[in-house]
Amino acid sequence: MRLDKFLKVARLAKRRSEAHEALEHGRILKGGIPLKPAYAVKPGDVLEIHYATRRVTVRVREVPLRVTPAVRPADLYEQIEVVPEA
Repeated sequence: MRLDKFLKVARLAKRRSEAHEALEHGRILKGGIPLKPAYAVKPGDVLEIHYATRRVTVRVREVPLRVTPAVRPADLYEQIEVVPEA
């Protein structure tokens, strides 16, 4: 699954277009390297997401094959760290 779609499905971004824009501006990193919207998300990936007021680090637990009502966003990732931006 594409990273921009995963962020929307996991509710880490409100809309896919917001996730796409954040990725284009380098606000989502993996290992300190900015990712592109088409990056294929894999279980175990650790993502650092820079929001306007905080930085959130998450570990991807599961990537759904399809988006269905049975997919619970909280089961897709675990929050590792939340740091307020200075």
